[in-house]
Amino acid sequence: MSAVTKQTSRIQVAMASNDLGHFSFHESPVLVVEDFWSSTERRYVREVMAEAAWKSLEELPTVRADFPHAGNWAKAEIAPAAAERLLDRLRLRCIQDYIESFPNIVRRHVGMSFYSYAAGDCLPTHDDTDQGHVSDGRSALLRRLAVVSYFHEEWRSDWGGELILYAQRGLAISGAPDLVPTHCIEPRPGSLVVFTVPRFHRVCRVDPLAGCHRRLSMAGWFMTEHT
Repeated sequence: MSAVTKQTSRIQVAMASNDLGHFSFHESPVLVVEDFWSSTERRYVREVMAEAAWKSLEELPTVRADFPHAGNWAKAEIAPAAAERLLDRLRLRCIQDYIESFPNIVRRHVGMSFYSYAAGDCLPTHDDTDQGHVSDGRSALLRRLAVVSYFHEEWRSDWGGELILYAQRGLAISGAPDLVPTHCIEPRPGSLVVFTVPRFHRVCRVDPLAGCHRRLSMAGWFMTEHT
């Protein structure tokens, strides 16, 4: 068994919620927690999603330009009351400790949105280093941790939509990053995934076997702003 295979086997094990007090992103850059969200919380989020104003990828020209072959998934902003309730559940010590480890922070930011993937939708490989631009004299926000949670009621293993995380082992002859997969994370209902940025990752295409079922998630970043 290769060193890469050994590492993959070790880090794909999901943690239990009651073990989070011992977790550190400085030691393990990827956190996977199954059953983080209760069935009641998932039902609440689906109700909020049903009332949200959704835009398809075709209606998001800037994003579509970055991901031209990603199907036509949809995105929605989260209502303030729901955002506050959900973010309160994400006030984990491991997240706070990692964010506060960066020097000279002047502000802390969180940006989350809802996403809905149907059959044929995917998200090609990227590393989340599009940090935005300086505007009005303020510094660009630096993405520190990426967060993904799943809120659909059911998801089967042959429906696709897995989150694949990679490690970079160098550059290919073409100059593109030479990547090796380290995690293949099924979008299990109620699970939480948090990983440090930058990190190459992608969302596999949802298979037609999913039928009318949609991959429902909340995703975004914990960010810092510096002088």
